[in-house]
Amino acid sequence: MTRYHALLLGVFAAVWIWAAIDPVYPHDWLLENYLVFIFVPFILLTARYFRLSDLSYTLITVFMLMHVVGSHYTYAEVPFGATLQHWLGAQRNMYDRLVHFSFGLLLAYPLREVLMRVAKVRGLWSYWLPFALVLAFSGAYEIIEWLVAARVEPSAGLAFLGAQGDVWDAQKDMAVAAVGAAISLLVVAGIHWRFDPAFLSDLRASLKIEHDDKPLGERAVRDLLARRREQGD
Repeated sequence: MTRYHALLLGVFAAVWIWAAIDPVYPHDWLLENYLVFIFVPFILLTARYFRLSDLSYTLITVFMLMHVVGSHYTYAEVPFGATLQHWLGAQRNMYDRLVHFSFGLLLAYPLREVLMRVAKVRGLWSYWLPFALVLAFSGAYEIIEWLVAARVEPSAGLAFLGAQGDVWDAQKDMAVAAVGAAISLLVVAGIHWRFDPAFLSDLRASLKIEHDDKPLGERAVRDLLARRREQGD
């Protein structure tokens, strides 16, 4: 762990301790922090074998800080969310919308880095797949929210959902996450377009179909069975 990584971890630990002291709704704090209990150890353990860039760790830390602040007040009662509500002329506390937007804005780049280094994606796919993952994770989180809220004490479930009476809350949360991811990836694409001479050629190459390309599906199954018979012989 570098000094910068230790600094990020120290800042997060300090804010988490503050958020854990006398939260507005202790039951909701616990529900919100299951994400912290799973995700933070996962990041620390995987860093021993697969280290991300300092930029990615910074973006992840900022998002997690926003999340623990929301867990302290509950997302529907964060004071800054009321300020956003006033600025935007909204009918509800807007902190949860800000965090969902930040999920896409801040985590699209770390997801892109992982995909490029592990799955070796390139060109157009290095932008589309992180965007698709943000949408997938956003949808999965909304499903988890529903499953949890349906099984816990009703007032804790309502605080955890943070819908504030909006029947389209889940869809709007996913939409703002998609907007945040699109902005982040467009900024990355713009930087590469400006400074990487190979940017356009990489985009074209990522869509190129190789001459020896063959359909999959039933053909792939037949090939597998044929190889199995050959090995049996």
